[in-house]
Amino acid sequence: MAIQQRLYDADELWDLYGLPENEQKRLEIHDGVLVEMSGPGGIQGRIATKLARFLDEYAEARALDIVTVETGHHPHNSRYTLLLPDVAFIRRERAPDPFPEKFVSLMPDLAVEIRSPNDTLKQLREKAQIYFRHDTKLVWIVLPAQSAVEIHRPQGAQRAKRETLKTGDILSGDEVLPGFELELSRLFA
Repeated sequence: MAIQQRLYDADELWDLYGLPENEQKRLEIHDGVLVEMSGPGGIQGRIATKLARFLDEYAEARALDIVTVETGHHPHNSRYTLLLPDVAFIRRERAPDPFPEKFVSLMPDLAVEIRSPNDTLKQLREKAQIYFRHDTKLVWIVLPAQSAVEIHRPQGAQRAKRETLKTGDILSGDEVLPGFELELSRLFA
């Protein structure tokens, strides 16, 4: 839901986060438009924690680099789009050094969006397209109510190849996280 009709950038959003009235809000910028996102519920927070742990352990063991949770990412060449993936992964060769205290000025290689009770699947799929427009290579949309994960891979302009995995299936990191595999029953247990 858009809450303003003027263009915002990442610096302005950082300042907005510093205001007491925005303390509990999750704000993003989609092409300059400020968007208030629904906050995660208990199940979403639990899944994000588990998935971040699995990814971080995998990345750390292979010195692949950085996993973040609810961290603002914007493209290096545009400050008018800023997204807060629930979980994200950035390959070492792309990671900023030093890692920023504020928002990260690149989109992640892997973005994970976990469907909250107020999110629509359409909104999350549109968000996947925003990631792909800004060089993200893989998007996982986690659907807790269905114990499923939609895998989105870029495929041409404005399109994504979509695959749905359910409990019992194995979630793979593709080329982004080579060799990463997670049985979905571990995520949804």
